[in-house]
Amino acid sequence: MESAQAKERIQKLRQELRYHNDQYYLYDDPQISDAQYDSLMRQLIDLENEYNDHDPLSPSVTVGGGVLEGFEKVTHQTVQLSLANAFNEGELRDFDHRIRKTVSNYTYSAEYKFDGLSVILRYQNGRFVQGATRGDGMIGEDITQNIKTIQTLPKKINFQGNLILRGEVIIKKNDFIQLNQDREEQGLAVFANPRNAAAGSLRQLNVAVTKTRPLDIFIFHADEVEGKEFANHREMMFFVSSLGFPVSPIETMHNIEDVIAYCRQMQQKREELVYEIDGLVFKIDELALRAKLGNTAKNPRWAIAYKFPAEEKETRLTDIQIQVGRTGVLTPVASLEPVHISGSLVSRATLHNEDFIAQKDIRIGDSVVVRKAGEIIPEVVRVNLAKRPADAQVFTFPTSCPACGYEVRREEGQAAVKCVNIACPAAFLRRIIHFCSRDAMNIEGMGPAVCAALYNAKLIKEVSDIYRLKDKRQEIMQLDKMGEKSTENLLAAVEQSKQNDLNKLIFALGIPLIGQRAAKLLAGHFRTMQRLMEAKEEEISAIFEIGEKMAEEVVKYFADESHRQVLASLEQQGVNMADLSAGTTKSNLFEEKTFVVTGTLKNYTRNEIKDIIESHGGKVSGSVSAKTNYVLVGQEPGSKYQNAIRLGIEIIEEEEFEKMLKGSTDDANY
Repeated sequence: MESAQAKERIQKLRQELRYHNDQYYLYDDPQISDAQYDSLMRQLIDLENEYNDHDPLSPSVTVGGGVLEGFEKVTHQTVQLSLANAFNEGELRDFDHRIRKTVSNYTYSAEYKFDGLSVILRYQNGRFVQGATRGDGMIGEDITQNIKTIQTLPKKINFQGNLILRGEVIIKKNDFIQLNQDREEQGLAVFANPRNAAAGSLRQLNVAVTKTRPLDIFIFHADEVEGKEFANHREMMFFVSSLGFPVSPIETMHNIEDVIAYCRQMQQKREELVYEIDGLVFKIDELALRAKLGNTAKNPRWAIAYKFPAEEKETRLTDIQIQVGRTGVLTPVASLEPVHISGSLVSRATLHNEDFIAQKDIRIGDSVVVRKAGEIIPEVVRVNLAKRPADAQVFTFPTSCPACGYEVRREEGQAAVKCVNIACPAAFLRRIIHFCSRDAMNIEGMGPAVCAALYNAKLIKEVSDIYRLKDKRQEIMQLDKMGEKSTENLLAAVEQSKQNDLNKLIFALGIPLIGQRAAKLLAGHFRTMQRLMEAKEEEISAIFEIGEKMAEEVVKYFADESHRQVLASLEQQGVNMADLSAGTTKSNLFEEKTFVVTGTLKNYTRNEIKDIIESHGGKVSGSVSAKTNYVLVGQEPGSKYQNAIRLGIEIIEEEEFEKMLKGSTDDANY
């Protein structure tokens, strides 16, 4: 690989990993499996080392995480590092070899690697006073009131000194299954896995929602136990347990072969546990040796997390059904004899497309091996040909749409088979579900089940009918599980969604290739739906990060008269068609300037300062990079301040910022 190509690849990997860090840590909505993420991270590390391209802000050396808007910040007294990972026995032996270069005569303590959300707990004078997320390792989110809802966490303890603990908040397997069943019945989206459910529950701004979630906790470390010293990890955790805290079970072993044997044993026994674990954590037990080994900028050198391979189960494929997506693509889905995988009951799995079925020779009646890719999406891995029954049926892909009977077509060079009927009812229902989803128009209460009920009752025949539901109050109340209160809440959510910013509407339209990021770029550039509808391909593709194919799909979408009619109807119903920041620009003072804000400001909230910067043409970023122009620093700044110093970014305080604004105002008055 040429040096220029390597540099471009490194930058792309960093950008991609930062995006997936945010999806996992900030939004509790992972888009790829752990294995896929770790593969990207390894590619990045290898390239950085090979081409000596090191950046102190690279995801390879920084702790993933951050703070969502709406939560107060907590500055941790101890930096909260993440653990390095091992995925096979060879990597565990490499870890042990590195330990032996520095210390000898050590013991390993082994604990479960719970699949939940890490939290830091603080007690003073025997009372629980604060709970926080790990965040970026230095600053987390204050979730004290939410953590108080966990029944197994002691709120008062028999210890008068300062106590700071680290733990993992989880949801047990059976509780997770019941929680998803309840959400399905309510027409709400189900959680992908127990980790998402626990993290999403703890990071609720509404504590009443958290109270309804079956959260549990295990403590795995003590950052501070005032007035006490311990020789080893076991002794420390025994004391923590004596105070009434749930503690992860601890095993000890004296060599790496015992560690590996324990990994093999627990990989088989993990199913017997009542909670989900996705691996094991191995730590040097002796605390003095930990201090000698020290830490890197990101990980302790004395601990490692061993990740189990994706859990696989064998079951019988009873049927193959075709699901029509919102773009008309026909996706084959396997119906399975139900099997428990990674904490949930799996009865369906994607088969991707016609080629996938042919390549793996998948037939109805086969015994198939199924796994959850990163505990997210069930997929068929392979067929057990030794168990193939004599009557196994070859699946023939349909030549007409199962929903509307129209012709289906496969474009040359593509794997997807599409229904050519733009009015296909199945595709329409998928579009409605997408339109109402959280990342689109975010209409609370209009999950897949409610959308289907409204559609089947003929209360929605096109997207704009959603905004006419206020006239169908009585009909909605007659639907299954839709009483008066549910109906009022639904209609209020529909009304509220009219005020969404333009980017939410663009994404909600379901334009092929246009995701959330592209929707924001389009909204920010064109400012109104009308201007976007009139845009040419060249103007759209000129936007940074918008490619030619994406531009082509946008123009094609708005060239369809039926789409224009729907948008006209939405506008008539009062749905916002403009970027809400449009028309508020007071000056071009900060044009093409990027700010990062860190610490607590005296005169502004975070949202207020963001609005001011943007109203003067600037941008506000959540992380410091070489492209940052200013870092605005308040009281108790976090790691972003240190990052700015390392990169030589200009640091300004509130008074300097206000002088810059005053200069803009004076110029305008003059």
